[in-house]
Amino acid sequence: MNTTPIRTTVVGSYPFPGWLEFASQNLDKFGKADIDEMIEDAVIAAIHDQVTAGLDVITDGEQTRLDFNLSFYGYINGIENNDAETRKFGPPAHDQRGKNNIVSTLSAPNGLGAVKEFERLKKLAPAGFTLKASVPGPYTLSGRLLPNSEYKDRYAITEALLPFISKELEALVAAGCTEITVDEPSMSCYAYKEDTKRFVDIFNRTVKPVVGKCNLSTHLCFGNFKGRPVGYRSIQPMLPDFLELDIDEIHIEMANREFAEIELLQPFAEKMNVAVGIIDVKNYYIETVADVVERINRCLKFIPAEKLSVAPDCGLSQTARWASRQKLVNMVAGAKKVRAGL
Repeated sequence: MNTTPIRTTVVGSYPFPGWLEFASQNLDKFGKADIDEMIEDAVIAAIHDQVTAGLDVITDGEQTRLDFNLSFYGYINGIENNDAETRKFGPPAHDQRGKNNIVSTLSAPNGLGAVKEFERLKKLAPAGFTLKASVPGPYTLSGRLLPNSEYKDRYAITEALLPFISKELEALVAAGCTEITVDEPSMSCYAYKEDTKRFVDIFNRTVKPVVGKCNLSTHLCFGNFKGRPVGYRSIQPMLPDFLELDIDEIHIEMANREFAEIELLQPFAEKMNVAVGIIDVKNYYIETVADVVERINRCLKFIPAEKLSVAPDCGLSQTARWASRQKLVNMVAGAKKVRAGL
């Protein structure tokens, strides 16, 4: 488990460079070698911004993932795109995200792509940084798949996906990954209305093969598609069951909720490390170093420094790069300032 006081980290995603978004809409103009070079350049850019900010933990910025879930569906056989059930016009929100039909038995014979991403990150990252890989958990990954006669409901789909993710986690550890986040925001979004004990059972069975073999965390939030939440934004429904998650660290958004329920992080801190989202990825206000210091000191009332990590609320993919960069710079500067005074 991590013992670095007030460790600085990120959830996983980072904004695409503008040229990558343009290129991804014009892929027919590029050859395979061009695309490979483009991907590597994008990862180099994401690494550069994180390293320059001075983070303790960096990722590849998920630069090869065009969508949090949908990119993984490209590795799973038995899925077909469904445009009919997606709202096309009006304010951007979660019901505009792509959906998919299940047309045959689900399988993932070649994994989910996370190992290839991690190998690229290892090759491109400078020495001295902890390298993190993030993979969606099975309940979250099931969210854009529509039930059918073989998979009657979301839980049946979840159970079908679970072994694919377990295998991917094992493969990441085998590739030398020491820091893995299993993203399960759907569990936190729907904790208020679903069986939270069932959620914990699903999660723990998913991660069982890698428990104790890496610094294992989960990211819980209330949604961030086009900068918008989707779930009931309260930690209370997660307790006490989520205290039984078999992890080293839990990450929970706080900044965008104005640190509501921060006292509820204390029971988590008694059982595991806690990464607190202290940077609001939905807001274009750039937190000052003084803001960061104040927020960290607020966290320290409930979480010991050696168990505390700080991060943005969610991945930064929905936040412009200019803002993301400065937010990270100030977050690290604030964390170092508090750390120096311990």
